[in-house]
Amino acid sequence: MDPTEQDQRERLFVEEVGLMLEQVGLPRMAGRILGRLLISQPDHQSSAELAEYLHASKASISTSTRLLQQVGLIQRVPVAGSRESWFAVRPDTYDGLLQAELVKTRMARELMDRGLLLLADRPPRDAARLRQLRDLYAFFERELPTMLAKWHTTKEPR
Repeated sequence: MDPTEQDQRERLFVEEVGLMLEQVGLPRMAGRILGRLLISQPDHQSSAELAEYLHASKASISTSTRLLQQVGLIQRVPVAGSRESWFAVRPDTYDGLLQAELVKTRMARELMDRGLLLLADRPPRDAARLRQLRDLYAFFERELPTMLAKWHTTKEPR
């Protein structure tokens, strides 16, 4: 594959990660930054490098990297002799994402439980939709810890 075609494929991947994160509520630029950091060589990039590669303003990069740090997807990394900000994907960041999903799942299940209490005096069919959603969250709440444990025993060592 020629370098131009490789670059086009990489840029398409970066854009697709941006769209994916946008679909889950994060700004597209945050997703584009994450996409770039997932495939860049070296694995860390400066704010200026990200801005140049993504054709984005420094302000946009700054806002999005701050958000990505807050949600635990990337980290600031030191680079000897540089005064610039450098970023990389956090090691084992995906474990943190699943832990956060578990917390959100538990909160959603508890909310559905409270909703079911509101309908306690009604016929069971009135609460069927709510009960189904509550049961789905309860299922995920039970299964996610098992999935995480299995992931830890099967993932390749770094």
